[in-house]
Amino acid sequence: MRETLTNKRLTGRRMTKERAEFRRLAQSTEVGTVTRGQLAVLSQSLPCTGLITSTESHLLTVIVNTARADAFDTGGRPIVFKSNNQLGFEINRSPGRVSRILSRLFDAGLVTMQDSANFKRYPIRDGEGELSDACGIDLRVLIARYRELDALVRQKREEKRANDAAARRFRAALRSARFALMNAADMTETALASLASRIDRIAAFVGIASRAPAFVSRRAARLLEWLVGRSVQASRRPETVSDHDNMTCTNVENDMHKQITNPHPFDWSKEERRPAKAGQHNSLKAGYASKRAFEESLTRGSDPDNRQSRPQQGIVALDDVWRAAPSLKDYFTTAPRSWSDLARIAPQICRLAGVSEDARLRAVDQMGQQAAAIAIAVTFEKYSRQEVSSPGGYLRAMTDRAASGELHLSRSVFGLAARNSMEALN
Repeated sequence: MRETLTNKRLTGRRMTKERAEFRRLAQSTEVGTVTRGQLAVLSQSLPCTGLITSTESHLLTVIVNTARADAFDTGGRPIVFKSNNQLGFEINRSPGRVSRILSRLFDAGLVTMQDSANFKRYPIRDGEGELSDACGIDLRVLIARYRELDALVRQKREEKRANDAAARRFRAALRSARFALMNAADMTETALASLASRIDRIAAFVGIASRAPAFVSRRAARLLEWLVGRSVQASRRPETVSDHDNMTCTNVENDMHKQITNPHPFDWSKEERRPAKAGQHNSLKAGYASKRAFEESLTRGSDPDNRQSRPQQGIVALDDVWRAAPSLKDYFTTAPRSWSDLARIAPQICRLAGVSEDARLRAVDQMGQQAAAIAIAVTFEKYSRQEVSSPGGYLRAMTDRAASGELHLSRSVFGLAARNSMEALN
């Protein structure tokens, strides 16, 4: 009679070198240094380290909370005897899934398993009722590794904060670079195209800032700031001395000189030549700002065709604007070096003068960034001189005049600059 051959399948938990080491570590651990609450908080924080997933963290937290609180005191043994079926019910997973999760927790060194012959979990007590041995889920290895794992969690959180700070700095530098690119009116098209290409390459290299390493985001932010600084320096061209700047005859010594504030002193129209006091109006109130603004056209009674045939008003220099509004020096110690700098501080000037954001945005939409910044500086100077009681209404009146083509900012700037010069001499 032939003997029946049966295939013997290996049963039991697979034991590896790492698992044996974790078990020896658990057996040599002194209980009483860590509380159950500390282990529960650690179990919930471990997913940020990448050691375990959120489901594994959930099961580990349930196991920690299942153990008795006094089991973590000195001389205790924190061992859990719940079955996979009960644990699966508490985390809404199948018993087979719980078994696989426990194996991964064992491999990660967060729990150790002491199995019985029939894979049941139960305590073994002596004659006095004390726990002498047990088959279940042992948490002593988690107590032994608490300091190590807690330090790892703190390190990951610190890295996250550093990455977030570097990402915020990079995004701010990228916004500033693109804003400077949009407002770089003094640069040539070739320089603008080169700067835009470099900014795009840096942004493409970094990609999503929140996912990039902190050192990459910081280096990219420094590079963008350096590019913006280089572009600002390149856009500053030395001002050439023109015929309009040199108005003094060298052979006249003691005669009285008249300062000509017109930007076109050699035009054929006599109305374009005016001394420094010409065009200076009395103090304005807000109710008359829309009708009697300082920038009111001096050629209202002239022929419209003749007015259109005249050349455009001269370009106002940035230094002229700063001389026309000396009140800004009380709040801004450093003079703006470019029109972009003046446009950047324009919202602050509006807040100082009490001008609403809506009025400023209307001026920007109607005049553009540069002209709106000049108008805001003029408005602030008149408000500081108490020549207008409502700076917001005055700026809106200037915006309306710009829409109708009757605004002459250059005359306001040159007139204010001349008046400030005469007051300084007197």
